[in-house]
Amino acid sequence: MPTLNKGLLASLTALSVALVTGCSGGSTGDEASADGGGYGECEVYGEAGSISLEPVTDGVLTVQTTLPSPGWWKGETPDSIVGGYEYCLAANIAHRAGLDAVEVENVSFDALVAGQTQDFDIAMAQISVTPEREKVVTFSAPYFDSNLGVLAPADADVTEDDIRERTVGVQLGTTSVAWAQDQLKPNTEPQLFQDTTSMVTAVSSGVVDVAVQDTAIMLGFAKNSGGTLKVVGQFESGEKYAAIYPKDSTSGETMNQAIDAMRQDGTLDELSATWLGPELGGDPATVPVWSLR
Repeated sequence: MPTLNKGLLASLTALSVALVTGCSGGSTGDEASADGGGYGECEVYGEAGSISLEPVTDGVLTVQTTLPSPGWWKGETPDSIVGGYEYCLAANIAHRAGLDAVEVENVSFDALVAGQTQDFDIAMAQISVTPEREKVVTFSAPYFDSNLGVLAPADADVTEDDIRERTVGVQLGTTSVAWAQDQLKPNTEPQLFQDTTSMVTAVSSGVVDVAVQDTAIMLGFAKNSGGTLKVVGQFESGEKYAAIYPKDSTSGETMNQAIDAMRQDGTLDELSATWLGPELGGDPATVPVWSLR
């Protein structure tokens, strides 16, 4: 998206809408709605209507992302999304804003981080905050700390001592490209892939030995590999995920306050416990931390 699952798609699309009816949650940060809320499978927390937004579409929070993205978005197309960390974060913002629905739009990750998409309220696609991106987009308050995970065949015996001798795949538009080229500096020039799925497929087929991208993203693909792939290590990056707002957003500061409140009242921890550990098949914090040798 880091850079976050950022399949880099052929064109900007505003596909089918995941419209769901909102449901009031509790009046305090540690109370969820009794029936699990009306935003797919998301629990909502906090007081409905406690913040005021001016969405691009009345009554709807329009959210852009890049699919598929296991753990972060449950479902592979906009009309099939029912849960996930980022979707449920958007649902909690919508709930606190008193909005009735969340509309999901699937867009190109490259276009998103280049500030080329339009007509949305907030975008979340495991996007790492970088100085370069800050020149062209407006970031939200951060909501997740991210490291760079190394995905390899489960039987490959890749280690931090020999990773530079391996062929490395990275995804265009992600921060892993500059990291691999400038810091890892493998013996063979890193191979670039248009999207995460093709990069992971290259690892499975032996085109490259390893893929490097955000640990949480790689864990999701490892889980879906049926045991053939594994996240064997991770490098500390100091990166954080944040959402993107339109440059002319009048609601960004309000959503920042909502994200900060969710960090303080435990909502972000609830989202991580509910979606990332179980959905990704492992807690990112348990992956061995490697250092460059």
